[in-house]
This record gives sequence, C-alpha cells and structure tokens, in this order.
Amino acid sequence: MRALVTTGEPGLRLTDVPEPATPPGHVAVRVLRAGICGTDLHIDAWDAWAQASVQPGLVVGHELAGEIVEVGEGVADLRVGQIVSAEGHVVCGTCRNCRAGRRHLCIRTSNLGVQRDGAFAERVVVPATNVWVHPDRTLDEVSEAELDVFGIFDPFGNAVHTALKFPLVGEDVLVTGAGPIGLMAAAVARHVGARHILVTDVAPARLELARSMGFEAIDVRTERIEDAQRRFGMREGFDVALEMSGAPSALPAIIDNLNFGGSIAMLGLPSQSIDIDWAKVVSHMLTIQGIYGREMYETWYAMSSLAETGLDVSPVITHRFAFDDWRDAFETARSGTAGKVVLDMTKEA
Repeated sequence: MRALVTTGEPGLRLTDVPEPATPPGHVAVRVLRAGICGTDLHIDAWDAWAQASVQPGLVVGHELAGEIVEVGEGVADLRVGQIVSAEGHVVCGTCRNCRAGRRHLCIRTSNLGVQRDGAFAERVVVPATNVWVHPDRTLDEVSEAELDVFGIFDPFGNAVHTALKFPLVGEDVLVTGAGPIGLMAAAVARHVGARHILVTDVAPARLELARSMGFEAIDVRTERIEDAQRRFGMREGFDVALEMSGAPSALPAIIDNLNFGGSIAMLGLPSQSIDIDWAKVVSHMLTIQGIYGREMYETWYAMSSLAETGLDVSPVITHRFAFDDWRDAFETARSGTAGKVVLDMTKEA
C-alpha cells in the first residue's frame, strides 16, 4: 500500500509499504481523509524534536476518518463498513491514571503517527478501543463535507477539551491564537452560550478567517485587547481565556485582561520560557489549567453531541488536496496563511 514515511532526514517520502496485519483487539481502517497537523510539519522538517521522538521508516499522520475494512479477533462491537475516526493516543491501560479512568493522563501513551504507524496511508490499524464510530452512517450515506469534518475530529477534540474546561454560559471569552483549533474552540464557546468572544492573532489571513466566521478579531501588534473590551461594553475583564497560540506574549496579555477569579485553559505549547506576573495570579485568584489531547472518551461524546446539535466547524477547513499532492498540502499548511488542510486519500492527482 502507499504511505508517507519518514526518511531519517528532512522530507517525507511517498512509497509502497507492506499492508499491516490486524492483530486481536484491533481493526483495520481504509483511510478516506487525513488532516495535516503541526506535529506532521515538525516530522517533515526533521527538526530536533522529530529526531529525538520518531524512528525513520515510520508512517506519519494521526488525524483521520475512514471505513472499517477488517476486524481483528476478539472485537465484538465493531463491524466492517462503519465510518470512524480514531483517538490518536494509545494508552497502556495499567498505570494509575488509566485504571482510575483518566486515560488522557496515561504515563505510557503511544501516539499514532509518532511512535506507531499512522494515517497517511491507504490503511491504518488501530486498537478497537481507540475507534470512534460515527453512528448509523455508511460510506454511501456520508457527504464529502462530512468526511472532511470527521477527518479533523482529533484537533476538534483538542478545541472541545480546551473550551469546555471551564463554564462558559454567559461568560466573556478571550481566545489567543486564530489557528484552526483556536477558531474551533471559539465556535464551541459561542455554541454553548458564551457572551462576548474576542479572537487575537498576528496573521492577517487567520484573522480574516476568524472574522468570516463571525468573530471579533484583532491583530495584537496594532490593536489593544482593552480597546476591544470597551467596544463590547465590558465593565470588567474576561472571565475565561483559551490560550491556543503558544506565543510567549499571549499568557502575560491574558493575565492583564482577565477578571478577578478568571480561568485560563492553556493548549498552546510555548516556544520559550514565559515571564508572568505571579503576584497578579495570586492576588486575582486566577486558575491556569494545562490541556493536552482529549479526555478519553468524554471529549469525544461532547464533540459528537455538539456536531449533532448544529455546531459546524467546516469553515476552518480551507484547503483540500489529493494524496498525491501531499507536498503542496504540506507547503500550504506550513505557510501560516491556511486554516485546516485535509488530504483526500481517495483521490489521485
């Protein structure tokens, strides 16, 4: 089968690899859609993190939607033909957190497309426990647009996990970072009843995408968050902040604009150490919560429920490419001018 694999140097390679076997407790999925993530860009660049984390010859990719084509021995609740996404974090099941039901905190997590062969391939094999079924749907009943969204359920889960960490109904929400996950988080906040939502970034294309989705969005290089608060008619600071950018300047700016007792859910990975006013964190009684991945599987239930009740995150998908055009897809994703980039694994160039 065809797959994108690491080479031990910068640049992936599209090549033929053996079709994976389906061991007991696993299912084989024919990949229909695969989203490109920042992690994939790091691996393609073969930077220091990738060299330390990924083995040459690995099949990359962890965001997917597909059709079950084979069910391994011992799997009783899944069947061939179901349309599925997959949780990319494979957990041990035996550490304290796993046994306590906190599987997203597993200390021995193995990641699809990082430590095990992933989704940029015609077929991927995953544990049955990692499969999320989109119920009552077969391939001929699912639209192309629905498949695209199913293909980004992994990052959609990051957005949902972050956005729903703190109560949002009637709250004023600051979202720092207008990338695809930040915009999906803003959409979640609006859907569940947040009052005012402000999105910040420095990339003009992403700010325009935010505005096209109906959000107030500012470039923090030229505009002040305080001025946006006045436009909203806010008399106090933001109640909840969702830090999605990883920019070193974002967290201090959030703290300066947060109400007493405010909460920060932090998904963005900082690129360097951040100097913040800890005295203000204490005196304003702020809560800072780190976020990683998705709660397994409470976040997935929330994602499906949000989609079923009308939340549409498809506007964040700005580019679609055939699998053969993966180089152009990666270049577009790396440009910083795109939203979410999705590979249609069923189409040739």
